[in-house]
Amino acid sequence: MLTPEEWTAVYLSLKVAFWATFWSLPVAVLVAWILARSSFHGKGLFDGIIYLPLVLPKVVVGYILLLSLGSRGFLGQYLDAWFGIRLIFTTAGATVAAAVISFPLTVNAIRLALEAVDRGLETAARTLGASRLDVFFSITLPLMLPGILSGALLAIASSLGEFGATITFVSNIEGQTRTIPLAIYSATHLPDGDAMALRLTLVSVALALGSLLLASIADRRIRILIGRA
Repeated sequence: MLTPEEWTAVYLSLKVAFWATFWSLPVAVLVAWILARSSFHGKGLFDGIIYLPLVLPKVVVGYILLLSLGSRGFLGQYLDAWFGIRLIFTTAGATVAAAVISFPLTVNAIRLALEAVDRGLETAARTLGASRLDVFFSITLPLMLPGILSGALLAIASSLGEFGATITFVSNIEGQTRTIPLAIYSATHLPDGDAMALRLTLVSVALALGSLLLASIADRRIRILIGRA
């Protein structure tokens, strides 16, 4: 059985993963659409910036967040002064860190699904009088659903495993920012923390396998529904 402290870490991880995915997914769909369907000056630079968190050390990403969104950061100071929004050392800050790290993975999954959509179907719908919005919701979006699902799965999995950016940006505070990876890290520094680290590791593996299984089932059902449409 998990201790109350361990349950808190599990709950906090699920909460951070959910909200990181919830807030980043619509933006990821928009960015994937821009990258897959648009051509403009500076697209290569924009593309590089989107995927930068994949190649940067996670500690560097966390430090950039600290410089930009910390209480004295060039954006964070105004969020605090004007809106009373303080991200550093908070669960909201952990959510931002997880969302930034998982965002490129989500965008890439959705972008690949969008590029695989037969544009001839969209063109045919347009010639029959459908508006761009109708085409998107009736044709493009349903065909993108497997990619969106994969992107959401990757966002959740990445958020559940996020460590470096989180500990650098919002530290390791029990009940606020100590997610499962940070709790495991803390446990390894305790003389009798091996059992705690093992329990949380097993929980982390179970959550990852469960999310993969649910995503696989949902992906098959979505593809069946698309095939029947």
